[in-house]
Amino acid sequence: MLQQFLPHLAAVLVERVRVEEGKVLVVARTRDGTAVPCPDCGAPTRRVHSRYRRHLADAALGGRPVVIDLCVRRLFCDSARCVRRTFAEQVAGLTVRYGRRTGALAKIVKAIALALAGRAGARLAAVLRIPISRTTLLNVVMAMPDPPRPALRVLGVDDFATRRGRRYGTVLVDLDFHRVVDLLPGREKAPLVSWLADHPGIETVCRDRAGAYAEAANAGAPRARQVADAWHLWNNLAHTVERTVITHRSCLAPPPPEPTSAKALASQAPILRRLRPRPGTVQCVVGVWLPVPR
Repeated sequence: MLQQFLPHLAAVLVERVRVEEGKVLVVARTRDGTAVPCPDCGAPTRRVHSRYRRHLADAALGGRPVVIDLCVRRLFCDSARCVRRTFAEQVAGLTVRYGRRTGALAKIVKAIALALAGRAGARLAAVLRIPISRTTLLNVVMAMPDPPRPALRVLGVDDFATRRGRRYGTVLVDLDFHRVVDLLPGREKAPLVSWLADHPGIETVCRDRAGAYAEAANAGAPRARQVADAWHLWNNLAHTVERTVITHRSCLAPPPPEPTSAKALASQAPILRRLRPRPGTVQCVVGVWLPVPR
């Protein structure tokens, strides 16, 4: 019956289940007589060296945390060609080397870490009866391998300054997914040519007007089409318009004065009347006329 709720315990023998201090304790052991392959050479073996107990945290059951007290075997490797003498057996779907969580709980922790991480993830884990800290969640995220990157098609190349006028670098951006793929020291030709040679398949290089980048794109990716990005196009257009306006500034006539119409004077008459001082009053700082004390 327990294996219907905890299917990952099907490969072990459950001896007893009890509730202790608000936790569900499952005492189990691995099956004797089963051959286990060596993790190095793969030779199966049944010869037992010793046994020891492992305590694994599992997903909560009935609102209570679950702890699995598992007895596992340490086996001899009898292959003369293998350098490993003993090894501990692992249960598929239940244990991993040096792991303190079951596979089911590890998936839940990874999902929480990716979605929330930090303090928010720790608060959600506490509701799910998973005792874990924010630091551990961040470590789980950092231990995950990077997702596979798709093939790079459109590469953006531009320079950036770590110290303006003295120290520069080159930033490479995947323009299909708008993310930085690499940073190169300096803004010379050689580092970019070497990088492009190690990353074939680039179809378009979107770069600025630097001559070093043009030469590097021709040498490292000769089949790629070189284009300018939207920012550089607008920047070039703005500079060209500015130079044209400065050159022909004498051709620009000042705007004619606006004619004062009778309607405008009529609309300003009430305001002018309010601004005239009345007899026996003085004007204060805020523009209000106050009576003169007698």
